[in-house]
Amino acid sequence: MSVRARMRRFEQALRERGLKSTAQRDDIARVFFGAEGHLSVEELYAAVRRVNPRVGYATVYRTLKLLKECGLAAERHFDDGQARYEPVEDDQQQHDHIICERCGKIVEFASQELERLQERIGRFLGFVVGRHRIELYGICAECREGRRRRPRSEHGVHRL
Repeated sequence: MSVRARMRRFEQALRERGLKSTAQRDDIARVFFGAEGHLSVEELYAAVRRVNPRVGYATVYRTLKLLKECGLAAERHFDDGQARYEPVEDDQQQHDHIICERCGKIVEFASQELERLQERIGRFLGFVVGRHRIELYGICAECREGRRRRPRSEHGVHRL
């Protein structure tokens, strides 16, 4: 989904809640929707400040909370203890994450095999599975080979 389409959804969600669209909220949402990967509040704040230096940390935090309440952002918690956020798509399929324990790289992946297995496990235990979250932790190839890199998320879901 394009940044423009996401912004339209955000504007609609604001109207439904009786809230006004402000320049700072719009800047924050636009940067968030245009970013790749999983952002912490601090990372989003730094990116927004490059666009609009007058935006405060609290405004970024409140806007992310609002995006989450509107169903436009998902909050994730990985082992680094920091909340990270990613945009939510209407048609987004279930995906999981694999995280490098050295550099913090986060890669999204989807596996039909895992989806089938979770359904089988649920049936075996008498459950109907509604959702799941799988986080795998290890060392990425770059770190194993000694090629240092900045922590980052890879954009896009890898299909297995």
